Amino acid sequence: MQLNKIKKTDFNFFKKINSQWGDMDGLRHINHTVYLKYFETSRIEYCATLGIDINRWDTDESIILASMKVDYHRQSSYPNEYDIGCRITRLGNKSFDIFNALFETSHDDPVVTATFTAVCFNYHSQKTIPVPSLVKNAYQPFEE
Repeated sequence: MQLNKIKKTDFNFFKKINSQWGDMDGLRHINHTVYLKYFETSRIEYCATLGIDINRWDTDESIILASMKVDYHRQSSYPNEYDIGCRITRLGNKSFDIFNALFETSHDDPVVTATFTAVCFNYHSQKTIPVPSLVKNAYQPFEE
């Protein structure tokens, strides 16, 4: 996957988020850490559409974040509205990757992209579990 070729049309799921004045730092652009909060919000809503409610710890199938890789492509500032695309791009036996791209609503090229590795987890037993079929059914790898 070439990050410079990612477009909005590569995604079926989007979460809209508006920037706030306090999201900017002293350099007058959105602070790099704020994008992680935006991605977290979109990831939680995306997982909910798949049937994974990570707000409930009493289920046998949930996820826990294992790692993240973030690529910053250009600056953005307040005020702005963003479209954050999510898709599952890698499946393992007990983990999967959610790829996110944040776009300014008025642009087709991403401001920031990120890959989040989630491990499937049972909070009752405190053990990893196999990737459930609801995640496998949402798998959309990028074509190379």
